[in-house]
Amino acid sequence: MIRYIVVGVGIVALIPILWFAWWLLSPLWSENTVNEAFPDPEAFPLATRAVVPARLTMGEVEAVMAEAAQRMEEVAEAMPAMPGGANAANAPRVRLAGEFRDADAFHKGSGTATVYELGGDGGRILRLEDFRVTNGPDLRVLLANAADPEGHSDLADAGYTELGELKGNVGSQNYEIPASVDLSRAQSVVIYCNPFRVVFSVATLAEPG
Repeated sequence: MIRYIVVGVGIVALIPILWFAWWLLSPLWSENTVNEAFPDPEAFPLATRAVVPARLTMGEVEAVMAEAAQRMEEVAEAMPAMPGGANAANAPRVRLAGEFRDADAFHKGSGTATVYELGGDGGRILRLEDFRVTNGPDLRVLLANAADPEGHSDLADAGYTELGELKGNVGSQNYEIPASVDLSRAQSVVIYCNPFRVVFSVATLAEPG
């Protein structure tokens, strides 16, 4: 009888261990593809930074926000036009860019990382394009103050800003950069495995030109 109790307790104890092992290792055999469009402040100047509900399209959000802003437009009609016109003000500008590379023989990455300033008070975004990285558990996107961090200690010493969880290990995707981030200090984009504190891929950033 005692033997059966011990076996039963062992099985119950094994379940969370197996679940945790599956959570850690299953991403290594799967891919999560994301393909986000580039934010278009010219087409959707009001909705560029809005969180779009699943039931609405970007155009529908823009229409709702434009209707709500109508009173503000009527008050501002007498204001002079900005120099250069709306198109020049809203044109995205590349601030920094770089190419992803492998962190080691197992953790591989490729594609481009580009930091854009969106005109018309659209804020700033990091965009990943033609992107692919080895999948893993709880991957994060970091904007780091080190050009080539190899691990957690390099990141901790230099400082970094976490932009969020990686949306997919394959495909184009956007990440908003908080206004508090000083882009003059940003030197790389890092794909980082949070549980194991491992760097999966790095893109060293440089100004265009």
